[in-house]
Amino acid sequence: MKRIALLGPGTFTEESAHHFLGTEAFEYVNCSLIDDVFMSTVSGKSDYSVIPIENTFDGSVRLHLDWLANEVDVPMQAEWVYPISISLHGIQPLGEALETDCRSLSKVVSHSVTMSQCRQFLQRYLPHVELEQVGSNGEAARLVKELGRPDVAALSPLSAGALYGLNTWAQDVQDHQNNHTRFVLIGHEPIQLKGQPLAIKTTILVTLPDDYPGALHQMLSAFAWRRINLSKIESRPTKKKLGTYYFFIDIEASMDSVLLPAALQEIEAIGCQVRILGCYPTYSFEPTHPEV
Repeated sequence: MKRIALLGPGTFTEESAHHFLGTEAFEYVNCSLIDDVFMSTVSGKSDYSVIPIENTFDGSVRLHLDWLANEVDVPMQAEWVYPISISLHGIQPLGEALETDCRSLSKVVSHSVTMSQCRQFLQRYLPHVELEQVGSNGEAARLVKELGRPDVAALSPLSAGALYGLNTWAQDVQDHQNNHTRFVLIGHEPIQLKGQPLAIKTTILVTLPDDYPGALHQMLSAFAWRRINLSKIESRPTKKKLGTYYFFIDIEASMDSVLLPAALQEIEAIGCQVRILGCYPTYSFEPTHPEV
């Protein structure tokens, strides 16, 4: 049975992996730190790792991009986009009104990204509380359960509240309802997910030559005149020299096509260094139980 490392338990990463990969065919390896998730597959303790890399409103998870560029050499084998619904959980059941019960809280625990996505809710209902950041949303729910204090609550997925026997005070408390996170599955072997993929995507890492004026324009032109769509381009420092950058580029094309390999050959010819991070299927969320 293949093993998959992820942040968990009780996290959106775990929820999304269970939705797209199921719970029967794989063994999940829970990690408390993202470093451990990456290194689990690098060291061979797991076959794959699930990495969140982008959110609708927070953009790219830069730490995770830097890991992919600088720390590991494990290709992307699939990606999926999963909706993020954040809930407020406490030890005791909700009383008569959310606003009244929130006044009894002195601390809210959650992941920093989750808190940033619930600013309006926190300002309206919980402006007086201490905010404590932890490594994952699942860890937040576990900590609230362990403390057993009625004045401490967690912002976390519904699944985390259920896992640790917490009471749900409010659901969908994120500022924006169209909140989705993009996850990639990294590993050394291709994998077949449930359902049909929306498309095949290729992600590359490009370093421009130092002594070639107009290199960025020419690099982009190699894709433009072939009508190859770039769905994302983002720069990150190489950490080798001030002013030098990697470019992460998501391409809506497969390496099995004729045009994409030719484009990569063209930009390599002008001195660009190109590293293929993966050519993989992309999937979107479909509710398990349709709304009625």
